This record gives sequence, structure tokens and C-alpha cells, in this order.
Amino acid sequence: MHSTNNVMRILHVLTFLWAVVTAYAFAPNPHSFPANRKGAISHTKLHVETGPGGKPASSSEEDLTLTRQIILEHISGVGGDSNPDSGKDDQGYKSSSLPGNDLIIRAALGHEPVERTPVWLFRQAGRHLPEYHAYKKETNRGFLDMISNPVDVAECTLQPIRRYPVDAAILFSDILVIAEALTIEVTMPGGVGIQVPNPIQNPEDLDNRIPSIDEITPDFVLDKLGFVMDSIKLIRQKLNEENFDIPLIGFSGAPFTLLYYMIGGSSRKNTDIGMTWLQEHPEASQKLLDVLTKLIIEYMAAQVEAGAHLLQLFEAMGMMMDEENF
Repeated sequence: MHSTNNVMRILHVLTFLWAVVTAYAFAPNPHSFPANRKGAISHTKLHVETGPGGKPASSSEEDLTLTRQIILEHISGVGGDSNPDSGKDDQGYKSSSLPGNDLIIRAALGHEPVERTPVWLFRQAGRHLPEYHAYKKETNRGFLDMISNPVDVAECTLQPIRRYPVDAAILFSDILVIAEALTIEVTMPGGVGIQVPNPIQNPEDLDNRIPSIDEITPDFVLDKLGFVMDSIKLIRQKLNEENFDIPLIGFSGAPFTLLYYMIGGSSRKNTDIGMTWLQEHPEASQKLLDVLTKLIIEYMAAQVEAGAHLLQLFEAMGMMMDEENF
């Protein structure tokens, strides 16, 4: 049996891996920084970049420096054309070209001070807008139906940036599309938030319902979540057509938050369920967190390849961890 501390150490390691993967989306102006930094980092057998001699960062400052170097090496060949498929490296990875307004990208990189604080809206941006409610009424579709329809997603993503002079657009979606991809039913009955009506009951239920980690591949993501990538491509097209030269932010829920919903069913009930599972079912928790982590990595990488410039990772239920384990 693994201890709770072992499970939490796994969470910490996986958090670093997310940082490496999502760093590829933070693309500053390649002409602003030296590009020849390759001598400073190396690769593990898992192709994870480390410090000189293969040693991991010894401090948060060194970790940030190494992350910047990884980013700069990746984007050193990215030009400025408007093709979302530009910047293709020798392994087939595609990164988005830089928008004219790259303020939020430079701020996210943190390499140097920016001229002002970038402004953007939270995920699911625009649901406070009258035009959103009018569009929803016109289409006669609920929120969960809308986020699976690329035309609706593109429209709802652009609505707030038509009204406000923000520095980025953000994908109209929800973190629980990943739960749905793993065969977990998600509903939104209205007035009570998103619900998981039939959460995972125990480790045996987990084994019976959740795909194995070997099944989580890029093809799995495109099969289950391809509508998100289609939405991102359409958003980039619409941004160009409407002359919005700003970045597009993609996002995902983080593993603990998704575990929390998938076993608890709601953000408003069973608030101790996440920690209880980690303590009572450490092996099952690790299994689910591993599956979620791999899926999130593939999902976020696919978002970048589809045209997202930056990524946000939401550990919305992280507050439900106790301080010691957090």
C-alpha cells in the first residue's frame, strides 16, 4: 500500500511535468532573446529537460530559468506569419505564430517587465453578456451542448472581445469535458452548477469504468475531444476574419480537481471526498491521477497544435486539500 504522502509526491512530480508541457505554449518574440541556450539543458529518458549534467533545478529561480530556456529553444524557429501550422519542428510538433498583441505572452513568460498588466476574462468568458443569452435562446441549446459545437464555441469565445478591449480570447469550454471523455456522465440541470450524477463509487468501479492508461493516446484525444480542437481552429479563423490580433488561451482542469468531481459528483457536496480517496484508496487514486495526467498532457498539447497560444491549468479544487498534503 502506498502512503498518502507517496501519492502527494506523485502529484508534485506530475505538476512539474505539466509545467514542462504547457511551457511550449508561452511563446515570446523570438527576436527579443538569445536563441542559443541549448548547452545549458539536457534530456532524461522520458525526454524531460533538466539542468546541466542532468540535474533537476535546485531552486524555484533555477526552475524558472530552465523553463524559459526550454521555451526559447522551442520557439527559436517560429516566424511571424499567420498560419497556425507554422513553427513545425523536426518531430512534427506545430506551434502557433505570434499575434500582434503578445502582451499576455510576454507577461506569462516573465522574462522582463511588461508595459502594463494584461487583461483577459476567466474561462467560459462572456456568460454575463446579454448577447450570450440571446444567442443561447436563439440556438435553443444548453451550455453542455454549446461547448461541443464548434460554431457555438467560436461565437461565444468572440462575444466578450467584441465588447471589451481585452488582451486575449479564451476558449469557451469546461474542465469536465475530460471526465466525459473518460465515460463519466456530466449534466447541468440549472441553478446548481455542473453535476456528475453517477460518480465513481470505489476502486472496483474505477477499474470497470475508466480506460487504462495505455488507451490514452493522441488518437484517443482526437476521437473523444476532437470537437475542442475543431473549435480552436475555427476561433483562430474567426479572430483573423474580424481583425482581432490577440492570443487565444486554451485550458484544462488539473488531475486532483477532475478526480474530485469524478468521485464526488459536485463541487458543493462531499467537500472532503478528494482527501478521503487519497487516504483510503491510495493505489486507486494514483491510477486515476495517472490516467488523468496523461490525458491532460495529450489534450493540452493538442490544443496548442490546433492553434492555442497559451494554456491555463485549473486546480480549482486544490483548496480542498489540507495544508500539509498540499
